[in-house]
Amino acid sequence: MKQYFQPKTWMSALDTIDQEYPSHSFDKPKALRRTLITLAAVSISLLFLHYAKYTSSFYIFLSLIESTLNLPEEYFSQSLAQSQWHTLIEYAWWTSCHLLAFILIPVFVIKFLFKDAVANFGWRWQQTHQHWAGYCCLILPILCFVYIASLGTDFINHYPFYKLTHRSYLDFIFWEILYLTQFVCLEFFFRGFMLQALKPALDANAIWIICVPYMMIHLPKLWPEATSAILFGFFLGILAMQSRSIWGGVLVHAGIALSMDIAAMIRTNGLPTQFWP
Repeated sequence: MKQYFQPKTWMSALDTIDQEYPSHSFDKPKALRRTLITLAAVSISLLFLHYAKYTSSFYIFLSLIESTLNLPEEYFSQSLAQSQWHTLIEYAWWTSCHLLAFILIPVFVIKFLFKDAVANFGWRWQQTHQHWAGYCCLILPILCFVYIASLGTDFINHYPFYKLTHRSYLDFIFWEILYLTQFVCLEFFFRGFMLQALKPALDANAIWIICVPYMMIHLPKLWPEATSAILFGFFLGILAMQSRSIWGGVLVHAGIALSMDIAAMIRTNGLPTQFWP
């Protein structure tokens, strides 16, 4: 496992990826078109997600439905305010926006513009299990960092995003389903769609390219997390290329996310004591 901590291992991996099919499989005109379509779709997806994911956009959407159906003003928002699940429903909107931006838009591009199968863009398990050591080398140091970070007030004030996870196990389960679904969307978008779409045109350079928007979506988070996203995105990109799958990255993200939420809960309100709220 120690070879994974040597820079020459990763540089050698990039050289190998550069020589493997489908790297360099497109001629220049086709490579230009593939790059244009991919980066245009990425721009549209990120733009939509940035403005649509917020709670304010959710209530604007509800008001449009109210006006379309001739319902009283704030009919839905008042009903939601009386529900004990209104915050979780707002997060369901957040996850739905990720599904649309990171799954549905890329799937449309893959099927109707690339004329390809979605399964070829990382959905299969493929050789993920053969690269377990690499994924472990990613997650273990981060779990140590999570413990250290959980001792600070910034961390426990930031995580979990849903502040009622301690209320009941049902709250915790529903929240983690929404939260982890977002990571499936994230991995498919960056390490599935974007990476596999650019590889035939840009070879191993596709890994470096995805690191830029991947880091930028972390900018609203704590600075150590945003900074580490650069290297994290780079290593996950290599492993996704080697395994031809997004699922190793999904498992790494899920493990880190769960550990961060649980660590913050233990430091603040504790774990739930009842199943129902």
